[in-house]
Amino acid sequence: MPNRVHNFEEEDDFQVPEESSDNETEPPLNRPSFPELEMEIRESIETLGGTIIPKLNWSAPKDAAWISPSQNLSCTCFNEIALLFRSSDSLFHDLCNAYDSCVDKVSSRPQSFYLALRKWYPSLKPEMEFRCFVKSNELVGICQREVTTFYPVLLNEKDLIKGLIEEFFDDKIRFEFESENYTFDVYVTKERKVKLIDFNTWIVESRLSVLPGLKTAVPYDYLDVSSGSGWDQVLKIAEEEFQKENQMSDEVA
Repeated sequence: MPNRVHNFEEEDDFQVPEESSDNETEPPLNRPSFPELEMEIRESIETLGGTIIPKLNWSAPKDAAWISPSQNLSCTCFNEIALLFRSSDSLFHDLCNAYDSCVDKVSSRPQSFYLALRKWYPSLKPEMEFRCFVKSNELVGICQREVTTFYPVLLNEKDLIKGLIEEFFDDKIRFEFESENYTFDVYVTKERKVKLIDFNTWIVESRLSVLPGLKTAVPYDYLDVSSGSGWDQVLKIAEEEFQKENQMSDEVA
């Protein structure tokens, strides 16, 4: 990522627009510009077929997909990438607080940042993408990557998918990654082949291995229109789990 911001005032043909007398004391607005980066990104997007998914260091701006005109992470130009990045809390964490959960941290942010552009495949099915959790080089959990949607097909194929991913982990990944604790994402094709998508760190914020940033919220309007019994049970169980975690935390301390 470039460290130098292009200054329009350095251009030979740059002129400060005339303002009214009320604004004569205000300094001119200098908008940041990265012409070299924009050109490189434009060329990379063309090489990758015209549509890409952006990622910065560890995280993609998945929490900002709602603001994109396409309602997903596909981008065709620099401005669309910038819009997603500016709207993402996940990337803000990477930029400012990436190492806050590390016991041996010497800073809160990486020394350098990397922008990764990946080819966009619109035919991929979100229900076939999975996140896998590895603890002490053991595959301890598999879940669907898109956690906001229920996919009935997974009920019938969960055992088959679980076996395919476990076999892939044993043959291709176990003991090959530098860390003993990490996560990785895979995609299961219609031919029942497992494709590796990405690796990521397993960040824990306490001795109870609570994943930071993982929140489950129920909109108030849902509560207002519900009959009460279903949401009452959800909130009751959530409160019981919360109290149980607090009790365990006190015992560990």
